[in-house]
Amino acid sequence: MSKVNEFLNAAGVFYLATVDGDTPRLRPLGAHMEMDGKVIFGVGDFKAVYRQMTANPRVEIVASKPDGHWLRYSGRAVFETDPKYAEAMLDGMPHLRNVYNEQTGHRMMCFHLEDATALDIPVMGEGESLL
Repeated sequence: MSKVNEFLNAAGVFYLATVDGDTPRLRPLGAHMEMDGKVIFGVGDFKAVYRQMTANPRVEIVASKPDGHWLRYSGRAVFETDPKYAEAMLDGMPHLRNVYNEQTGHRMMCFHLEDATALDIPVMGEGESLL
């Protein structure tokens, strides 16, 4: 998992693809961390992305680095039930506490990918598995 997390750190922004009915949806995200041997991501419980992922947990994450390499990380989103993940995510990105707190009622929902594949793909050539 460290290779996936390192790639995401180098890329900065990454894109999460979900499905809304029969329509693909893609959005930029940045909230991620490595914890307990997993790459953990965060989305808001009040957002459409969360509803889409609970209806269809198959997702794909794509990121690119300045050197032209790009990551394709696909799998089944599994939401974490232990609140320690959301707390750690918010500790690492404290500005998000303005959105996710008791006053707003919004919760950070953390997930990781299972049954996943991760490829580091150069501009030209075949991808290399990172898992």
